[in-house]
Amino acid sequence: MIEILTQEKSIYIQIKEMIENDILRDILLEEERVSSTNELAKLYAINPATAAKGVNLLVDEGILYKKRGIGMFVTTGAKGKIMEKRKKHFYDDYVKSLLAEAVSLGITKEELIAMIEGGED
Repeated sequence: MIEILTQEKSIYIQIKEMIENDILRDILLEEERVSSTNELAKLYAINPATAAKGVNLLVDEGILYKKRGIGMFVTTGAKGKIMEKRKKHFYDDYVKSLLAEAVSLGITKEELIAMIEGGED
């Protein structure tokens, strides 16, 4: 997980998303230990509390869990949870607005499907 932090969104959200991406890419596997907040803070030159905030969001979502005195680990089923959450967000954030624009342009369902299947420019 060596990615570059940007100014586009909060750092703790980016840390959370980086860990999620590593789980989706099978870089982090179920029951595998994730980097500690201190390791993340050192790697990205950020405050450990910021890293902890991102990690704790994943704990709250049931993606990570803590083994006292050992560290944070990926839960069983974490990849599926992330995929389901992102699929819903994909629909809500992209597909709904795309469909609304298609309707406003008078594009029929058939035309839209043809565009998707044929890659019409």
